[in-house]
Amino acid sequence: MFVPIPGSDVTARLFGERAVLDARICLTNGYSRKRRNALSCNARGQIRMSIKMLFPIIMLGLAVLTGLNGAALANVGQPAPWQLGLQAPVSPVAVQGHEFFILITWLMVIITVIVLLLLLYVLFRFSRKRNPVPSKTTHHTLLEVVWTVVPVLILLVIAIPSFRLLYFADRVEDADMTLKIIGKQWYWTYEYPDNGNFTFDSLMIDEETAVAEGKLRLLDVDNPVVLPVDTNIRLIMTSDDVIHNWAMPSMFIKLDAVPGRLNETWTRIPGEYAGQTFYGQCSELCGVNHAFMPIAVKAVTMEEYEAWVEEAQQKFAAVDMPSVTVASAE
Repeated sequence: MFVPIPGSDVTARLFGERAVLDARICLTNGYSRKRRNALSCNARGQIRMSIKMLFPIIMLGLAVLTGLNGAALANVGQPAPWQLGLQAPVSPVAVQGHEFFILITWLMVIITVIVLLLLLYVLFRFSRKRNPVPSKTTHHTLLEVVWTVVPVLILLVIAIPSFRLLYFADRVEDADMTLKIIGKQWYWTYEYPDNGNFTFDSLMIDEETAVAEGKLRLLDVDNPVVLPVDTNIRLIMTSDDVIHNWAMPSMFIKLDAVPGRLNETWTRIPGEYAGQTFYGQCSELCGVNHAFMPIAVKAVTMEEYEAWVEEAQQKFAAVDMPSVTVASAE
């Protein structure tokens, strides 16, 4: 079947010059409609993509605004199903860390909403239909100053409480006791140098035993750490083999245990949490059984702690201290 091509000599001879002009107009209008439809689809796609990227941050912001954070949903010291946000803060460092988390979440939500509104405004205001002749402006001094100064101010708002929190969590000046933590593949070893320097290993209870005894799967251990409440506790960490990480979310502790190096932080458990057990895990990929290095810390009163220390000194071995040779005066 022969189809005349608009604009060709054959079409002009068959239908005349007027038909050729009408055909060109129809093609041009059809192309314009297709281009407008393509631009419209592209704009809608950008809007959908922006909303999709914004959704998780909006949900996190709503969790903070409505109180559906870790403190409201999580059991103290352990994760909870459908938990939003962080675990309930326990130590002074954790309380400040939780407040810093809320500040950052507010900033993320505000910045994301502002950027989304600007994007929607630009798509609407400067569309082809409403702005057929685009502006050729290349510089705007005030705008350039604003978009340079505002991010700097935002970073300052983040940096000041961030540095304050880092220095606060770094170390405690007057520690009442010290706990030494040694990471090994794939368990933890603890030493109590201020209480007879005894030591013990802490390994995960196998899953079948944990389920049978009603304990937490992949979190409970055979020998939990026991710490007294209302006590400033210095934590020093190292490793015997590879890099591990001693992470306790409810205390806002996440510190590397590095071979040949001592890292330090501290914690303090308020008296209201006496009898509570807090759980954590190794948070540094350390080998095939990395997922099976849980941490359990039991908080007790000072009287219970002293009784446990006496029992532990009999139950566990003491750390071998290096012999010291004093030089002779002769």
